[in-house]
This record gives sequence, structure tokens and C-alpha cells, in this order.
Amino acid sequence: VSKKAAASSSGAAASSVGTGRNWVSYGFDRKDETNDRSAMNASFFFTVTLCLVLGSAYWAYVPDPQLQDWAQREAYLELRRREAAGLEPISKDFVDPAQIVLPSDEELGNTEIVI
Repeated sequence: VSKKAAASSSGAAASSVGTGRNWVSYGFDRKDETNDRSAMNASFFFTVTLCLVLGSAYWAYVPDPQLQDWAQREAYLELRRREAAGLEPISKDFVDPAQIVLPSDEELGNTEIVI
């Protein structure tokens, strides 16, 4: 028997039993290859495209929750204002020393002061 005849007879036997092709299910539909492949393609499309791509784009453009960008811009504006007014960039007396009330030595007593 020639190879061609053997292949045609085995192909006829396989087509009468099932689809005639070796098919391993992706786990979405174990009976229909077309539905199985369509469900696999749809699930990977939604997983990769929507979750990873759109999720990454959202994460990249989400507003800064700790307002670090705003604080840095505000600091640059304040430094520019102080330089234009001829003031020091950072004042050593941020709070007026006359407004600070310190306890006397009698009030402190034996309290240890760590500097």
C-alpha cells in the first residue's frame, strides 16, 4: 500500500469519527473549536488591551494624590516672589520670636532638655 493511499484511508476514518484534526482546547469550550478559539481571543483582547494598556494609561495620568507637583510649583513661585522683593529665600524667623512663649526655668524644673 502506498503512502498516499494510507493517508487517504486514515483521513476518511478520522473525518467519520470527529473533526479530523488534532485540537487541544484552551478551556473555554471543550466541544466546539470555533467557540473555544473565539472565547480565548476575546478574553486575551480584553485582558491585554483593556486592562494593561488602558490601565497603564490611566495610572500614568491619574492626579498626584499627595500634591507633590503642586507643592513644588508653589515653592518656585514663592522663591521668585521673595527674590523679587529682595528677601532671603528662607527666613530664619518664620514665626515672629515675640509671639513665642517659652517656659521659665522654674516651670521646667528637672526636665531634661535634649538638643
